[in-house]
Amino acid sequence: MTGVAKTCHHCLSKMASNAYFMVGLLFFLAVPLTMAFVGVKSIDDCPVQPMIPLYLLVGGVIGSVKVTLLLYDITRMRSLISKSVVIGDDDADEYPWRQNANKYYVHVILSLFLFVWFLLGNYWVFSVFQPNFITPFHQPQDYCRKSLYLFAVFVLTLSHTVLLLLLCCGVCVHVCSQTSTRDDYGDSDED
Repeated sequence: MTGVAKTCHHCLSKMASNAYFMVGLLFFLAVPLTMAFVGVKSIDDCPVQPMIPLYLLVGGVIGSVKVTLLLYDITRMRSLISKSVVIGDDDADEYPWRQNANKYYVHVILSLFLFVWFLLGNYWVFSVFQPNFITPFHQPQDYCRKSLYLFAVFVLTLSHTVLLLLLCCGVCVHVCSQTSTRDDYGDSDED
């Protein structure tokens, strides 16, 4: 196994065994469940842009499925790590914790759908920025319930923040991986 592969394996093992990471995912499960609940409850409360409640409903349901799959994968990995799986050189399945190809494609498809849905949500919510929150007498279809709209803006703001943090972390990991040496991992050739 190369030094980079060992480092990635070690990093993933640490992350999966970290209980705080699972608690964070459980928090992130609360967000899509709340989105779905608000979307269902408010399906007719935004006639000026009827896609906003639908955005919350569909994004919440698909987001819940994605986070649930991630929680399952982490629980499975924690179980394998706790069993102290010993991998021999002659083992045909060198990485018993890796996902099968179908599960990988499910994660990719869900992630792509959620990203496109996020972009559409930005358009739908901000295309009617600051709609009327009180039903106008002369145009009863020209309003959006304030709590629904503000929740949609909160969800999008939270999503932008998480994406920015992930981008920063990705850049940091890339920079660290480019500047590190083999000695950083204890794989020195000098014995």
